[in-house]
Amino acid sequence: MTTATSGGTAPGLPAPVAVTSAATARAYAESVARAQWGAGRGVREEDVVDLLLVVSELVTNAIRHGDGLAGFEVRPTDQGMWIAVHDHSPVVPRAAAAFPTRHRSGYGWPLVARLARDIEVNRRPEGGKTISVLVPLRDADTA
Repeated sequence: MTTATSGGTAPGLPAPVAVTSAATARAYAESVARAQWGAGRGVREEDVVDLLLVVSELVTNAIRHGDGLAGFEVRPTDQGMWIAVHDHSPVVPRAAAAFPTRHRSGYGWPLVARLARDIEVNRRPEGGKTISVLVPLRDADTA
């Protein structure tokens, strides 16, 4: 079992939860995004959909190809939501270094590359790796 964290104890952010699947990771990421962009502002729904797609891809890949989910973090920033997914595999995806131009397997990496910014893959000292991304979010009232 992995516990999701929101990078701090800011007032109004949801409490950490146990993340055991892409579904629980999506629910937690959405709750943090809506809490951050609350107070009457709201977040653009299409940006929430992008966030949920990115979270799904990264967590599913960690479970299926990364020898299991080792951690999940969500942190609101001024630009959007920073997501970090930790797994147990040291293998760095081939497509992590450049945008994939040919289809070799699934559509996950191309999807993440189109919807997220600041994609990083770092090996963890205790083994495995962390994939972190920034998913841009905008206020509901912006065009």
